[in-house]
This record gives sequence, structure tokens and C-alpha cells, in this order.
Amino acid sequence: MHFHVGHVPDWGSASHLLRLVARGEAESRSDLVRLVKLAPSTVSARVEFLLERGYLRESGNGRSHGGRRPRLLEIRTDGGMLLAADFGARHARLAAVDVAGAVHLVQEYDWDVTEGPERTVDWLVERCEELLASPSMGQVPARGLGVGLPGPVDHRRGQVVLPSRMPGWHGAAIREELSQRLSLPVMVENDANLMAVGEHLTARADADHLLIVKVGSGIGCGVISAGRLHHGAMGAAGDISHVRVPSAGDTSCACGNTGCLETVASGAAIARGLNARGIRVDRPTDIVRLVEEGNVEATTLVRDAGRSLGEVLATVVNFFNPNLVVLGGVLGGAQPLLAGVRGVIYERCLPLATGSLEIDAAATGPNAGVTGAGLMVLEHVLSPSQSGSEKAAR
Repeated sequence: MHFHVGHVPDWGSASHLLRLVARGEAESRSDLVRLVKLAPSTVSARVEFLLERGYLRESGNGRSHGGRRPRLLEIRTDGGMLLAADFGARHARLAAVDVAGAVHLVQEYDWDVTEGPERTVDWLVERCEELLASPSMGQVPARGLGVGLPGPVDHRRGQVVLPSRMPGWHGAAIREELSQRLSLPVMVENDANLMAVGEHLTARADADHLLIVKVGSGIGCGVISAGRLHHGAMGAAGDISHVRVPSAGDTSCACGNTGCLETVASGAAIARGLNARGIRVDRPTDIVRLVEEGNVEATTLVRDAGRSLGEVLATVVNFFNPNLVVLGGVLGGAQPLLAGVRGVIYERCLPLATGSLEIDAAATGPNAGVTGAGLMVLEHVLSPSQSGSEKAAR
């Protein structure tokens, strides 16, 4: 069973029309035509496709505005949910996501990705089966599964490629394995890319050029360019974690080089610094707790990490000129980190690049990754390439 994943999002796609209805922004075909500015015949074809697939239903006639009364559209309560799994280095967040991007049945688990792909797939299948059997899912069908992983991913093949912190994962074809075992379309992506999509589609739709930086045990970055997720030629776009920074000196990195950003600005690096000072830290959530309690050492290290991150992002901002830089992940909302990043970017970037730039914490919080996973799977399963019968939705 093979599923190909394309680029997202397409603002005239069937999935986007579905989200507009789900969020209450449109209740008829004429509303959709007005919002997406497509030909009525195109919108009607995609609506018919969604009706045939069981996502929408017609629920009577609306008010006339001078012509024939429009047929009202509504989301079917039994139309389906998307399963989503967002892995960090030492945890996983699972949820069901509806077609509007709302997150349900969220569960957080301890899981170490160094257990390897085989054990991780076994574990994830068990968790998904538990989720599917939940009384809260009722008779609602699962339409697909999105999986985010904390390493480089070839999104076209659903494989992890040359990860520096995931031993045994290189080339692991977990998408096909999960598809076969769960009998669902499966999409596998880099975790920061999923965060970028989730944040963009649900909270930052007005930002066509966006960077979201995930700061947890490691560092990742997702790029939205001209309203679309940007992968680059091989899926490595946004990988800032191994850019060399002066503050890292000759510190060895897991990638084999020295002086990488991740060696001084990641949660793992901050934890090492605190442990060296006799302050016991096991994971990034411990760092956040210390900062909130006013611990001076933790606050200083987090602010320094923000300044190192800002050094790299200043170059990226000058080059890419985004509307928005968003900090996500466990440490993304830490005020000293945000202050450090802001200070360096505004100090070092060209005024033209920062004139309308906003730098903020993720609005979607810890659910950004699962939200993005669900919405990317929705885009995928509703894409015209999935079956010949879907050509009418083009």
C-alpha cells in the first residue's frame, strides 16, 4: 500500500473548502465562491466530491439574496477524524484531529525514539488501536494518520534520512509499515514542519512567509513560503540546528561536526549546563519549571540560548524576509528565550527585514504538531491523485 504526499496547502483545495465550512465561515457554495475566488463550477465540483466522500451533507435551503435559495452545507458528525502522533526525542503526543483542525482525545506519553523504528512502530500501532477503540471515537471513521519525527524526513517516501540523534532510523520505511498494519493512509514528516503547518493553518493564516522554530531537546525549524510548506530539494529546508555559532566554540555535536547551534541552544545543551552546576535536570519541562520559579542559572542559560538562536535566525530573517518568526516546542514559550531571540534579531537584521516582522511564541501551544499532522493528512487524503473518482475535485 503506497501513499504519495504532495505539498500543502492549496487554498482552493477540497480540504480548505471543508475547513471553511467546519469553522462556520461558509455555509453554502456561494459563500465558498466568494471566499476562495474560484469559478462556481470549480467550487461545485469540489463540494460534490466532499458530499460523495461523506465529509459534508446538505441540510436545507438558506436565505435568498436575489436568486435561487442556496443549499446549506454542514459537516457530517460521522464524517471522520484524523489520527496524529507528534514525537519528540523522549516523548510522544497523540490525538484525534477534526476537519477544522480542532484537537481531541490528547494523550502525552513518555517514549524515547532511540528505541528504534521497529519498537516505535509497534508501540504506535498499539496506541492508535487504543485510540480507535475509545468510546469517544464512537462510529466516526479514522481517515488517516500523520506522524511527526524529530529528524530529517524524506516526505515523498515517508523515510527518516541521516538523523544525527536517532540511531538505527536511517532509511526506515515506517509509513508503509504503519499503512499496512492500520489500513490507513499515513504521512510521515519532520516534526517542525508539522508545527509550521498547524500554526499557519489555524492561527497565522494571514502570514504567507513564516518560520516556526521548535526548541525542545533538540532544535528544528519549519518554513512556510508563499503560503506553502517549503521542503527544499531533499527535505532539509529549515535545518538550522547544525549551523556553526561562535558561542559553541569547538564543542562536539552528534552530527560529527563541532560548534553547532544545537550544542549550546537546545534543551539537551541547557540541561547539560545545569547538571554541570549541580542542578538536577532530566528533560526540557524541568528547565521551564526552573525558569518559572525564578532560578537564576536556568534563566541565564535559557537567555543565552535565545541569543545564540537569534544569531542564526538573524541571517535567516535577512535572507528569507518572513512576516513572522514563531518559537514553539517545550521551551518556545520561555520568556528569557524569546527575549534573547528578539534582542539579537532586531539588533542585527536590516530595518527593511524587521519593519513588519513579528516574533512570538506559538499560539497553538503543544498541540501545533498534532494539529499540523491531522491537517496535512486531510489535505493528502482529499487530493485528486488518490483515486480516479476524485478527478472531479480538481
